[in-house]
Amino acid sequence: MFSKAIISFALAASALANVFITSPVATSTFAAGQQATINWQDDGMSPNLASFGASLVGIYTGNANQQTLLQTINPSVDVSTSSSISFTPDGSIGPDSSEYFVRFTSLSLKDAANPQFPAEAFSAKFSMTGMTGTFNSTVQNEINGQSTAPIGGTATASASVSMKTVSTSSTASASGSKTSTSATATATTTKTGAAGKVGITGITCFVGAAASLLGAMLL
Repeated sequence: MFSKAIISFALAASALANVFITSPVATSTFAAGQQATINWQDDGMSPNLASFGASLVGIYTGNANQQTLLQTINPSVDVSTSSSISFTPDGSIGPDSSEYFVRFTSLSLKDAANPQFPAEAFSAKFSMTGMTGTFNSTVQNEINGQSTAPIGGTATASASVSMKTVSTSSTASASGSKTSTSATATATTTKTGAAGKVGITGITCFVGAAASLLGAMLL
C-alpha cells in the first residue's frame, strides 16, 4: 500500500497533455446552493482542446478503479470554445466531504494509447460544504478503496486524471449509463481500468509513476 506521501509525489510528478483544470484545486470549497465555477485551459501539449472537443462534465467521487457520477454539470460542453462553467452544486448528492472531484469525459476523442476508451481529465479532490445528502454503502466503499487506487491530487495546482472506462455497475439508465442510487440522489457509477492514468492534466500512467517511485525509495 502506498503512503500518502508517495501518492502525492506521484500525482504531482505526472503531468502531460490536454485539459488543465485550474479550478477546483485541492484547497477549493464549493458550497451547496451557491454558484461555483469550473475553469480550465489548454496546456499547449498534444492533444489540444480542439481535439478533446465536446465533453460531459460532472462531479464524481470514488477511486481510480471505480467512480460515481453524483451531479451532471454539463452533458456536452466544447472545451475548445469555452474555458469555464458556472453551476449550482446540489446539496443532496452527498455529505460535507473532501472526496469530490470534477471529471471531463470527451464525447469524441479516444485515449491515444487505448483507443477503445474515451479521453478523460480529472480535477484534484476538493471540499463541498452545506451538504444534506449521504453516500450509500456502494459509494462509501469506492471512497474507502482509494488507499490502493487513489484519485485526485493534494497539491494546490489542479491534478486531473485520464482513465479507461471499462464497465459499469448496477442498473442502466435511459441514456445507457449505469446507476447507483444514494440515499438522496441518483448517481452513475463507472468502473475504470486498474492502470488508471493520473496526472496534472490527464495522460500519464499513475501505476507506472507510483511503482517507479516506490522502487526508488526501496533501493
